[in-house]
Amino acid sequence: MGTARYSGEFKRDVVALVESGGRRIGAVARELGVNPESLRQWVARSRAEAATSGEGGEGPLSPAEREELQRLRKQVRELELEREILRKAAAYFAKETGR
Repeated sequence: MGTARYSGEFKRDVVALVESGGRRIGAVARELGVNPESLRQWVARSRAEAATSGEGGEGPLSPAEREELQRLRKQVRELELEREILRKAAAYFAKETGR
C-alpha cells in the first residue's frame, strides 16, 4: 500500500478544520479519506509549532521570515537612533539661533 502525499496547504486546512470545528480527528479523517494517524500527527505538529513560536493566529515563522524580522527590528532601532540624534540637533540649533 503506497503513501499519499498531501500539500502543506491541504494539511493546514484539514488541521484548521479539526481545531476550529471541535470535531474529532477520526470523523474528519473518514470524511476526507485521510489516514487518522497522519491527521493526528499533523494536528500534534501544528500545536507544537504554535506553542514554540509564541504566536497565535497564522502559526510559526519560517526561517526566512524570522531572518527578515531580525533585520527589520535592527533597522527600526537604527532609525529610532537617527531620529533621536536629529531631534537633539534640531533643538540645539533652535536654541543657538534664538540667542
